[in-house]
Amino acid sequence: MKTIQSLNMKITRCKKCPRLAVYIRDVAKNKVRRFKDEKYYGKPLSGFGDIKANLLIVGLAPAAHGGNRTGRMFTGDSSGDWVAKVMHKHGFASIPTSQSLNDGLVLHNAYITAAVRCAPPQNKPTKQEMDTCFRYLEQEKEILKNITIVLCLGKIAYDTACKLYGVKIEKFGHNKLFSYDGFSILTSYHPSKQNTQTGRLTWAQWSAVFAKAKKLSKKI
Repeated sequence: MKTIQSLNMKITRCKKCPRLAVYIRDVAKNKVRRFKDEKYYGKPLSGFGDIKANLLIVGLAPAAHGGNRTGRMFTGDSSGDWVAKVMHKHGFASIPTSQSLNDGLVLHNAYITAAVRCAPPQNKPTKQEMDTCFRYLEQEKEILKNITIVLCLGKIAYDTACKLYGVKIEKFGHNKLFSYDGFSILTSYHPSKQNTQTGRLTWAQWSAVFAKAKKLSKKI
């Protein structure tokens, strides 16, 4: 059994997917103008949060100029803003923002991870890349022994969670709950700009998912 620290070190050093390894380094080197004076992290990202958590949040992958820049998932971009704000509102986070590794954000009874640990071009990892990264998710599951509710942000995250727990994939939709023996899977649209700025995902809909997750978790 790995410790979370040793697993995270292994993830950070991973270069098993050549396309992704090259891409995240290139993005870190050829920065966008608004972050031209910042040093990018440019490595695969581990999960983060409370290892005794009941709630596991699964995303797709780090953002090229969000997590790949800051070194933490859902940090430094609009999706991270939505995640931190709603988690703080429902008692899962110490502060309502997620801007950098040293911003003081602490998660309570929640752990955040992703199907893929490197930012993929166009946010589209290949099946092979997802399969390669899946082993890290399996090892996290072995360490995070108290998970009772898995919140999936987007269909790829949902499909990955079903594979992780060995359950049948059902029709994906927002705020749908699937209950199994000892745990549940809850689904949500991803808080990407494509969803939040078009009204496909409203703040009320987003908050309702986390209200449900709070009720289903044991500690809060």
